[in-house]
Amino acid sequence: MLFTSITFVIFFCLFFLLYWFVFNRNFKLQNLLLLAGGYVFYAWWDWRFLPLLIASSSLNYFLGIGIYKARQTKQRSLLLWIGLLQGLGTLLFFKYFNFFVKSTISAFATFNIRLDTYTLNIILPLGISFYTFRTISYLLDIKHGKIKPTTDWVVFFCYVSVFPCVISGPIDRPKTLIPQLTRRRVFDYAQATDGMRQILWGVFKKMVIADNCAVFTDNIFEHYKTLPASSLLFGAFLYTIQVYADFSGYSDIAIGLSNIIGIKVTRNFNTPFFAQNIADFWRRWHISLTGWLTDYVFAPLTIYFRDLGKTGLILAIVINFTAIGIWHGPNWTFFLFGFLNGCYYIPLILRGTLYKKKKITDQLQPALPALLGVAGTFTLVMFTFILFRADSLAQAFDYYQRLFSRSMFTAPVIIEKVNTAATLVCIVIMLAAEWLQRDKQHALQIDFIKKSPVRVIIYYGLILIIITFTATRNSDFIYFKF
Repeated sequence: MLFTSITFVIFFCLFFLLYWFVFNRNFKLQNLLLLAGGYVFYAWWDWRFLPLLIASSSLNYFLGIGIYKARQTKQRSLLLWIGLLQGLGTLLFFKYFNFFVKSTISAFATFNIRLDTYTLNIILPLGISFYTFRTISYLLDIKHGKIKPTTDWVVFFCYVSVFPCVISGPIDRPKTLIPQLTRRRVFDYAQATDGMRQILWGVFKKMVIADNCAVFTDNIFEHYKTLPASSLLFGAFLYTIQVYADFSGYSDIAIGLSNIIGIKVTRNFNTPFFAQNIADFWRRWHISLTGWLTDYVFAPLTIYFRDLGKTGLILAIVINFTAIGIWHGPNWTFFLFGFLNGCYYIPLILRGTLYKKKKITDQLQPALPALLGVAGTFTLVMFTFILFRADSLAQAFDYYQRLFSRSMFTAPVIIEKVNTAATLVCIVIMLAAEWLQRDKQHALQIDFIKKSPVRVIIYYGLILIIITFTATRNSDFIYFKF
């Protein structure tokens, strides 16, 4: 059930009416409806994996209470490890089992040893990477005394499976989401209308920009061997825009839907293309994931390597970003993607500017040094995202080799010519709007023209663009496969 489908619109309208007009006087009934809605939304994709979600929620609910009540450190550690092994073990099995088997076969094949090993027909459960991280952070926060476990199983099950965020995040922490589920929620018109605006912006980014970019990038990456380097550069540029518009568009819709039902969730993107260095970029990109790994992976590693000085900090960051790459899936391209992003931090660490945050400007036009930093960071990110898109390391390296050739200076060959100019114009509109609104939560938070007809013109103009330039071939959200 895609957010951009008619089926979801009907589902959410029915949910909204029941949530605010039937169950609005009792937050426990609202939670039951929220839980049922989350399960219906999740099962719509494949009902066979719903028991896995319920079983994971059940186990971690009791483990959380057990960890809190355990008097001995060994007991708490044992219960925590049970939860970690269950969560990470399930994730590793579904996401990486076939990868490990194929890698082992390939490794032995280099020594002319043939293994008769068969892979399984394993389907990756939707959202497993996201809800697994939610349950792990819940147990770790209880173990470290940051939160107390909830004894209301409905509240905990809702925390794991709240439907706007269950499939592709944001990955909310328990201290952010659980308190909101334990109190009565009152309809807030201003919050709901702001949610509608953010949904509109997310739909524009997904259906107009991401899906149209996908038409070009799919063709370019499929036929890259027959295209000039200028086309490959164009494909790398469009794919970087596509990933951002697709995933941030999903996050905008999820956050907007959450606002409508009276729940505040974590912001996931903060204009990352205006970052002046790679550290600033990752503070703005997939914020909930990078923040999660910073707290639960990077921070412990810095303590472990604290005696090594800058070398220890480099090791912690490289390991942390390698984990980010591996989190995305069972492919060496993701491993190298994460590893390289970690290595990009090394100059910042050596110069001592890692934690220095640069505000680009308060003015309409940035200064030249800031503009050069933004352009350099985007270029670095763009070239690295080729790894993210490639099917294998061999394809990625071949793409790079063909990219840096003399044909870079020829006119690009565009296989799909439909809506090329319109797509580029819409990309400019997106970037310009986010630049002007860079201090806001989203680009349509235009309260400064609240009483002006310009505001209505902007909304209806976006709706017209969506109707006119939506790609004829709508695709799933990219992060569904992660």
